[in-house]
Amino acid sequence: MLTRSLLSSSLSLTIILSLPLFVHAEEVVHAEEATNWPQFRGPLSDGVSHAKQLPDTWDTSRNVLWRAETPGRGWSSPVVWGDRIFLTTVVRTEQGEEAKKGLYFGGNRPKPPADVHQWRVLCLDLKTGDVLWNYLAYEGAPSTATHLKNSFASETPVVDGERLYAYFGNLGVYCLDHEGKLLWDKKVEPHKMQLGWGTAASPALHDDTLYLVNDNEQSSYLMALDAATGKEKWTAPRDEKSNWSTPFVWVNDQRTEIITTGNLVRSYDTAGELLWQLGNNSSIVIPTPFATDGLLYVASGYVLSLSKPIYAIRPGATGDITLDTGESANDSIQWAQPAAAPYNTSPLVYEGRVYVLLDQGFFVCYDAATGEMIYKRQRLPKGRAFTSSPWAHDGKIFCLNEYGTTFVIKAGPDFEILHTNSLDPDAMCMATPAIAGNQLLIRTETALYCLQEGATLEEK
Repeated sequence: MLTRSLLSSSLSLTIILSLPLFVHAEEVVHAEEATNWPQFRGPLSDGVSHAKQLPDTWDTSRNVLWRAETPGRGWSSPVVWGDRIFLTTVVRTEQGEEAKKGLYFGGNRPKPPADVHQWRVLCLDLKTGDVLWNYLAYEGAPSTATHLKNSFASETPVVDGERLYAYFGNLGVYCLDHEGKLLWDKKVEPHKMQLGWGTAASPALHDDTLYLVNDNEQSSYLMALDAATGKEKWTAPRDEKSNWSTPFVWVNDQRTEIITTGNLVRSYDTAGELLWQLGNNSSIVIPTPFATDGLLYVASGYVLSLSKPIYAIRPGATGDITLDTGESANDSIQWAQPAAAPYNTSPLVYEGRVYVLLDQGFFVCYDAATGEMIYKRQRLPKGRAFTSSPWAHDGKIFCLNEYGTTFVIKAGPDFEILHTNSLDPDAMCMATPAIAGNQLLIRTETALYCLQEGATLEEK
């Protein structure tokens, strides 16, 4: 989703699946989302489902409609349009080093692997899990390195009613129709990332334009492409080093803005002109911005930074809106929490509250309108490492850790774990799940699970 698209210190990293962004008016989104989940965290990139019925309990067989083996490795989230699931992966032709679960040191791999890899886009049937087509986008040896826990397919695709846009960092964009036919592609120049950690920032789609953020160690930029042809509309250089956060298209009551995060949060208009910027963020950024109830929420929580802020921002800002020392609000910022942000996951706003899942298994709740703490850090028992972003449905918050365990937490002013669900304990989970109607899609390192209330497992 990560990923659905992460990093740690100079010696440690966990890979987030970054994600694309695609915005409709809320009433349209709620009508469409019964079948479509077109990007990381859903139509509004907020991780909230309004479906009538979803399973909230499961294991390796209970409430599992089907399980489909997936080739290669990819930490991108699946996306859904109609009865089709799309996801990306990269297959190695030789045996590679296995990733480890949990937050750990020593995962830097500064040299690219020398063996041949296959960058692929898969389409599965939502009802059965059958593979409808498997498109080979590129075959060759990688030109850049990646952290042991990252993948070469961590960018979540974005899909609309006509086209699928699959972006592989340091390689390019591949635009396919829903039958797997290539409509256009655009190669991107590979750039070095911090300590060879690899890429994860997904594309964002709005109207007829695809937006790419490429923050790296050499030449960072925001690029706009014509969604129908792949032709470049404009490119805005960025004074940033490596980041892994996906851009967000914020359609508010005043204008449309392209929100990017990094050392500075920046807002651009649809022509690439800078509207406003905001400083005092962590030094590198992974969480994806999103908007709900008229406010933009932005977070950055790099583990080695002293500043780990969450901001709630009003529409209409101009210029530099950075808070002065000691301030927690100004004309453009409704509230700020200076040390609240997670590192890998994106915050969740649900029923008037902000829920923050921290990487090592702590859970915190704030008031979404004021930023006031509702309850302090609560420990998820044996929660261990979290990379997937939480999601919400039917008065519950769901938190999936890297070991395949999902903690189901009651939404509200008091912390209460309702129950836990486990999939294959040997399979690693870092992708943020997707939701299509009454079906929940969870991707592990080796398989895709489709969960549905009352279903019986059919092996694929």
